[in-house]
Amino acid sequence: MNATSDVHRPVREATRTDRLLAALGGLVAAYVSLAVADLVASRVRPEASPVVAVGGAFVDRTPAALKDWAIRTFGEDDKAVLQLGILLVLALLAVGTGLLALRRRALGSAAVGAFGVLGALAAVTRPDSDSAVDAVPSLVGAAAGALLLYVLMGRLLAPRPGAGAGSASGSGTAAENESGTATGARAENESGSGSMNATGAGAGTRAARADRRSFLLVAASTGLAATGAAALGRAVGSPAEENAAASRAALRLPRPASPAPPVPAGARLTVPGISPFVTPNRDFYRVDTALVVPKVDANRWRLRLHGTGVREDLVLTLRDLMARRTVERDITLSCVSNEVGGPYVGNARWLGVPLADLLRETGVRPPSEGGPADQLVARSVDGMTIGTPVEDVMDGRDALLAFGMNGEPLPFEHGFPVRMVVPGLYGYVSACKWIESIELTTFDAYDAYWVPRGWAAEAPVKTQSRIDTPRPFGRPAAGTVMVAGVAWAQHRGVRRVEVRVDDGPWREARLAAEDTRDTWRQWTYPWEAAPGRHTLTVRATDGTGATQPERRTETMPDGAQGWHSVVVTVE
Repeated sequence: MNATSDVHRPVREATRTDRLLAALGGLVAAYVSLAVADLVASRVRPEASPVVAVGGAFVDRTPAALKDWAIRTFGEDDKAVLQLGILLVLALLAVGTGLLALRRRALGSAAVGAFGVLGALAAVTRPDSDSAVDAVPSLVGAAAGALLLYVLMGRLLAPRPGAGAGSASGSGTAAENESGTATGARAENESGSGSMNATGAGAGTRAARADRRSFLLVAASTGLAATGAAALGRAVGSPAEENAAASRAALRLPRPASPAPPVPAGARLTVPGISPFVTPNRDFYRVDTALVVPKVDANRWRLRLHGTGVREDLVLTLRDLMARRTVERDITLSCVSNEVGGPYVGNARWLGVPLADLLRETGVRPPSEGGPADQLVARSVDGMTIGTPVEDVMDGRDALLAFGMNGEPLPFEHGFPVRMVVPGLYGYVSACKWIESIELTTFDAYDAYWVPRGWAAEAPVKTQSRIDTPRPFGRPAAGTVMVAGVAWAQHRGVRRVEVRVDDGPWREARLAAEDTRDTWRQWTYPWEAAPGRHTLTVRATDGTGATQPERRTETMPDGAQGWHSVVVTVE
């Protein structure tokens, strides 16, 4: 019987070099598997990529405290860090799979297939998956990786001359050896033909080198081919993404029936280092759980409004929405994950339709008027759910279904084609991006995404102030130093900002003119700085007369609070 027919055992004893190459083979097989899966996902749905699907499942199961730490530590790069972590884990598993295949060729290939099945399960069980087709990228990628690993191990462990009759690569069975082959070899040696063994050993060495060259050639060629295919797939993009991009490019925003009031003179300060009054779209913070930004075709987008207290379900297209009375408003948004002095706050000019008008037209009444629903659950195309108090949406504030941001259609990163904007509430309880459904219900009946993860069901924005300049550990020159920053207390407004140097008295800063109570206010304080190390601290008082408390708290469960301070050294 020929030992090469046994796929469960190497046909010869593996060397240290073989083990290194097997580990490399596992990595290459995993890489090809992911590259092929990405290529297929680009034609199916980018969110069906195994790394994205597994990463999304990991995000959903990550404790809230760990998510908050990731946002604080890595900022808007948290998603890239997560994906890098997934790839590192996969690399370790790939090395192990390669070593397994060295001993059990078929079993190692089967392990690659098993990982593909896990990726497929993750893809089809994501909240945004509505088709079994989402399993295809993972399965096709796994099949490619498994086949490649099987081929590579075959190259690496091919039978070689001089491998030794007693090894697993012997050309006959043990019985055949015992029946005469080994005896013949001993007889030849005894008769002086030992040179034949040396010749066989040399041939074995040459064959080993040829096998390894073949292994490396197959690994390199398939790796390069997979890289090219994946790059091509990403460059071309999916048909759905192309349609979404075309729909956004073709969108023309309507002229608002109620334009935003002109920004008052003196509301925009130009102090070097201060945050601009209007945050450019490219600089506006982004905090969400989407590892791949959803790209929705505006022509196919629909919004469904339904639930308790809704007289009749309503379905709107973007054209329907834009045909309604539109309003334009300047509104500052902030994230609940923003630490004291953090960057996750921004001010923009939003264009959309009043959400309260839409709700009233469908028969919805707030609880204060006897309405049965006290929570509005917005659902995103990626499955995210955000719960908002109905009372807050309908109390007269400018709660919008927005489709414009700073004079252009919403960027994909910020919710195109439509998102919610509700001044005075943190984003996780109000600012649903890529919205596709609004359901009226109660807080008792339903917990939105963040609530079971430890965040509060209701979260009004807390009064905050921040020093933008000088920067922490800056080294300004002695003399007049302009201390400047922003303060916000959406829907209450900012009445006063004060600055303290070291343990000195509080001094009132000069506030820029107020645009509206729903926007932040810039402030400045000219400080006569003496040489040495100093601590600058800021606090704000909102429109109700309440001043920020001194004690700092964590972001969980309903937003951080406390005074922001920076340490500088004056030279």
